Amino acid sequence: MTSREKVSAIFNRRGNGEGAMWTGHPNDATIPLFASAFGVPPTREAIFDYLQDDCRWIVADSGYRHPEGAPMFNTAWGMEGRFTLSAEGCFAPAETPDELDKYPWPQAKYLDFTDVYAEIDKHQDKMVFTGMWACFFHIVSDFLGMENYFIKMYENPALVEALTERVVDFFVEANDLFFQGLGNRADVMFFGNDFGTQLDLFVSPELFRKFILPSMKRLIAVGKKYGKKIMLHSCGSIHRIIPDLIDAGADIIHPIQAQAAGMSADHLKQFKDNLAFVGGIDAQSFFVNATPEEIKREVHRVRGILGPNIVISPSHEEILPNVPAANILAMAQASRETLSCHTFPPVQKGSLAAGRNSRV
Repeated sequence: MTSREKVSAIFNRRGNGEGAMWTGHPNDATIPLFASAFGVPPTREAIFDYLQDDCRWIVADSGYRHPEGAPMFNTAWGMEGRFTLSAEGCFAPAETPDELDKYPWPQAKYLDFTDVYAEIDKHQDKMVFTGMWACFFHIVSDFLGMENYFIKMYENPALVEALTERVVDFFVEANDLFFQGLGNRADVMFFGNDFGTQLDLFVSPELFRKFILPSMKRLIAVGKKYGKKIMLHSCGSIHRIIPDLIDAGADIIHPIQAQAAGMSADHLKQFKDNLAFVGGIDAQSFFVNATPEEIKREVHRVRGILGPNIVISPSHEEILPNVPAANILAMAQASRETLSCHTFPPVQKGSLAAGRNSRV
């Protein structure tokens, strides 16, 4: 059974107990550290191969190629720049939807997915997560300024709705073009917006349903149109809107930020009949400070609660340099060892010796 077939069974909630793992996205500064520890070339792909990773994340955003090099969304348009999320954005002064017309909105005619498809074709035996990242919540927040965005939900809802629609219109069109050309080369539409803080949602569930959920449904409908499983990313505490996401068509939730309120495996097991999961192993402090043996025990614990329909992965995909390579290796081993004993090549330089403070 290939990784793609194995993870497909998990995502269809027909997992038979055979484990699967996604390393996540090692930070650029992490790659040479892990590569040195594993004795492989300093590339993500070499690290993924070493760990026998079952998944690959290939975003389609690189397919946007404006002839003048302009980005899809320049949220600092007409401004010197913003230094905090709460600073007012370029549309903060706007009062009516008509004022949005002056912005140079992205155009689908500048999309070319040739290179994205070619990269996906290299990994036909893996479960590929793909599609436009479609982080419309953050883009609207940047256009308005985060605090101003939330205030305008009350003071000028028509402007918020119009701005959100403009942003999402492009992502809907772009994803439709992308998945039309993709065909059956990948199975999962993956996109992300961070709706939660450590303690709760950024906005109430009621405001989420009014200003954000309709756009989620529009994007999900594109993936469903092409028969894709829908994998949604959100950091933070989002447990209060998980039923809404299920109703909207979500199949998989990522990354399960374990230390956020209501996001532990014990809390989320109530949803396991309706969702598959990717993530669950705390990356805020546990991955940094635990021993490899502690990592293995935590993997088994989380799999015991949320399995068999979970792909084990860190609770945030960005793996920073303070995470010991030994612990990522321990996660990879433990994600499978309940059923089989995979062997790994010898580790170089003794850098993966067990120990709470082991670093590479």
